[in-house]
Amino acid sequence: MSNSNSISHFHLLALADTWQLQLLHFCLLLGISLAALLGNGLIINAIGCGHHLHTPMFFFLLNLALSDLGSICTTVPKAMHNSLWNTRNISYSGCAAQVFFFLFFVGAEYSLLTIMCYDRYVSICKPLHYGTLLGSRACVHMAAAAWASGFLNSLLHTANTFSLPLCHGNAQGQFFCEIPQILKLSCYKSYLRELRLIAVTVCVVSGCFVFIVFSYVQIFRAVLRIPSEQGRHKAISTCLPHLAVLSLFLSSIMFAHLKPLSISSPSLDVALSVLYSVVPPALNPVIYSLRNQELKAAVQTLMNGRFQ
Repeated sequence: MSNSNSISHFHLLALADTWQLQLLHFCLLLGISLAALLGNGLIINAIGCGHHLHTPMFFFLLNLALSDLGSICTTVPKAMHNSLWNTRNISYSGCAAQVFFFLFFVGAEYSLLTIMCYDRYVSICKPLHYGTLLGSRACVHMAAAAWASGFLNSLLHTANTFSLPLCHGNAQGQFFCEIPQILKLSCYKSYLRELRLIAVTVCVVSGCFVFIVFSYVQIFRAVLRIPSEQGRHKAISTCLPHLAVLSLFLSSIMFAHLKPLSISSPSLDVALSVLYSVVPPALNPVIYSLRNQELKAAVQTLMNGRFQ
């Protein structure tokens, strides 16, 4: 029986078997990561420099862009390094850091998406109380709570997971470190403590999901009561980017971790993990920029100013 103390590194899943395919994966990851860095960087700069965008909705969007940057910078650089240098190794401490920061940014992102749903709910259902319920101090407190909850959740899971004894080698079936893969390597029954913690997390996540569903039910009921078609269209258009980002975020994670074992395969697992860990940070800026004219105009102004 081996112990986690005797393991100095883990073997990650290779993205491809041949050097040519590994180079192709490197180029694809490089393109996606550059798109994510550019898109989220433009949103952060546009909101930071555009004083007319200093509203609760854009403040939370800025925080969402920061979480997207953090999550993609946690997983992609190491995957690109392994593809380029034809290696699969990651150090034990590097794996722990990757798990911690990925959980931190993903947890903060889910909390921020829940808060952004509340922002849309207040804006449409309680517009007269918008300034009171979502003042500057309240927004800062909610954003801080989102980051703090992500940090606490990540700290508990990382500390608990990496305290488990490992009895089944050090080869993970994933191109980056994640808790389910490490639990597969842990000794029999030693992972029950982490499963209990995961169950608590699932309950909290489910509570946020119920809140989101309830909020959107109230939002759609309020929209249907708007007399003018133009007013209904404007109200719905402010919710569509959030719904699209939230749907992409939840559906990709749920399908990656809850898919039937009968259709599971290494290639499908890699594709799904890329879908939920790499693609959303690159697509989120596009989704928000396409549907929000104010943000689109601010980004265009910023780009025109930089290239003149």
